[in-house]
Amino acid sequence: MPQETSVGSLVTITDDTFAELVLASDRPVVVDFWADWCPPCKAIEKSLAELAGEFGDRMVVAKLNSDENPEATRRYAVMSLPTLLVFRQGEVVGSTVGSRPKTHLRQILTTQADL
Repeated sequence: MPQETSVGSLVTITDDTFAELVLASDRPVVVDFWADWCPPCKAIEKSLAELAGEFGDRMVVAKLNSDENPEATRRYAVMSLPTLLVFRQGEVVGSTVGSRPKTHLRQILTTQADL
């Protein structure tokens, strides 16, 4: 069984756990594609953790380190970081690239996940 870890209220996923935790989820999932060397990625981490708490059981907010998990990064053609992909029933239903203020992230995620 894959191990699920979290940073704050963010779920950490890997190439190995992607199908189970993202594609098979019965809730919308936003995946934050990030890397250690990416300052904008670090800038939105706190906002995403806070939003994960706000969304509660309505949405899963997950992180995927792109350097350590190249399979999912390539599969979804992630070319810039941070990239947020919103999945619903295993399909990408929305995305945003780059650092955004928390209020903008909340609006984007709520709209794209159809909450």
